[in-house]
Amino acid sequence: MRITVEQDRCVASGQCVLAAPELFDQRDEDGIVVPLRDEASPGQEEAAREAARICPALAITLDER
Repeated sequence: MRITVEQDRCVASGQCVLAAPELFDQRDEDGIVVPLRDEASPGQEEAAREAARICPALAITLDER
């Protein structure tokens, strides 16, 4: 599963980091999301889906190929 983040849409709520800390982090200076990986492993896919689902800015896109 490929993870794409639109940082310009991010509102720095941190919900993605709470849902999937192994996949997302936030920049110290402004809290904008930083993807830690381009791909979610099979064991991380549910956490990635949850992070994308709860993102208030809909800044996370998943390609489930």
